[in-house]
Amino acid sequence: MKICMVSSEAVPFAKSGGLADVVGTLSASLADDGHDVRICLPLYASISVQALKPAVSELKVPIGFGTEKIEVLEGSLSSSEVPVYFIKHPLFSKRPGLYGHDGSHPYRDNHLRFGLFCRAVFFLCKQIDWIPDILHSHDWQTALISGYMREYEMSGYFHNTKSVFTIHNIGYQGIFSKHDLHTLQLSWEVFHSEETPANGSLNFMKCGLLNADAITTVSPTYAREIQTPEFGHGMESYLRERSAILYGILNGADYSEWDPAGDPHIPAAYSAENRSGKIKAKTALQKKVGLPVSSEVPLIGLISRLAAQKGFYELCDPHRGALKRICQEMAVQVVVLGTGETWIEEELEKFQKELPNLKVLLTFSNSLAHLIEAGSDFFLMPSRYEPCGLNQIYSLRYGALPIVRNTGGLADTVRNYKPGTSEGTGFMFDDISPESIFHTTEWAVSTWYEHPEEYRILQKRAMEQHFSWTDSAQEYIRLFERLLE
Repeated sequence: MKICMVSSEAVPFAKSGGLADVVGTLSASLADDGHDVRICLPLYASISVQALKPAVSELKVPIGFGTEKIEVLEGSLSSSEVPVYFIKHPLFSKRPGLYGHDGSHPYRDNHLRFGLFCRAVFFLCKQIDWIPDILHSHDWQTALISGYMREYEMSGYFHNTKSVFTIHNIGYQGIFSKHDLHTLQLSWEVFHSEETPANGSLNFMKCGLLNADAITTVSPTYAREIQTPEFGHGMESYLRERSAILYGILNGADYSEWDPAGDPHIPAAYSAENRSGKIKAKTALQKKVGLPVSSEVPLIGLISRLAAQKGFYELCDPHRGALKRICQEMAVQVVVLGTGETWIEEELEKFQKELPNLKVLLTFSNSLAHLIEAGSDFFLMPSRYEPCGLNQIYSLRYGALPIVRNTGGLADTVRNYKPGTSEGTGFMFDDISPESIFHTTEWAVSTWYEHPEEYRILQKRAMEQHFSWTDSAQEYIRLFERLLE
């Protein structure tokens, strides 16, 4: 099959979250299976053009009240020969960032930026005489692909092409003023229908949901959850209407990068059969962050975007948050790595000054993330909702038992410990509250101290779990084949 991945992010070129990892790794996995996979990305200011070559000198793309001239450059994924086409235009290359100058202030013209990007994909495919069987778009930034397909392309070159839209996080929808409609050269019908009347705004996510031939999301549990008011963010009724074409396909882990058996970022290799190297990683982590070196005290790692979605209100609320109680009332060490909302960063810095067993690193470091996974005995991930999550999958492989909420992809990848039976791979709670986080962490820590043999059995079983992209890619292939049939 010819598969065109249309995304605003893909590793190693542009990344703000897990979307980039998914697009890059899934594309490589599909190509490894023999399919002709190509990626389309905007050429952001942060992307170096030194290794890129010209692909199309000029495309004239209709948008707004006229046309825009676009150049296309070509590169490839570092891990494979998958071609990557970069849409070059000042809307992407003349300002910093992917979606805004910083993470909290999006550009006002994002509707124009990503409308132009989506429209350009069709003109690029025609120009290079490569019409895909599958157009696979990801999240709100590329949701207009199926809208442009319906409005302009279904009776032409793309009449045999099927569109697939993947929801990575339904909490981010791309909502703009209805007055921006003329800029996109689309009709109201692609954003609304008789069953889903206009509500006075343009919702890119909704356009993808209403017009795609198939909708996927990144775990089976999340596919069920987003059809409910608690998790649907206002899109639940549209998803229930199209539930027959909604599929939950679990993201995979890139074990070529995330495996302690061959990880260059940790001091010694280890595996489920021989875990001696994990003690060396713990010692190295304790020294690195300035904690007392001890193998007798359990170490809890937390690597995350610092946001309310990730459970940080319940962790850091200055009056009843769980994190301070965990550090004060349990014999543990805690290491937090991440950046995000200012108030969370400020609270964590306050806690660090008060709590000698808490170390906070307000940065992003890939090598340090690997060391925390390897050096931790537990991994805390108390998300309010989690479409899939990758860190809990990494922590399983690294033998850091996950402490997670029973939601989304966390529920699909972690099995709750059953005391006295040694069954399970981690520790889970249902209610999102400071008390639930505290008591589940207390349960995990007491297992470490009081039932060390059961902890070791759980750890070995966790490290033996397997969630690879090879399996996920096969599910996508089966879906694509059904659509084309």
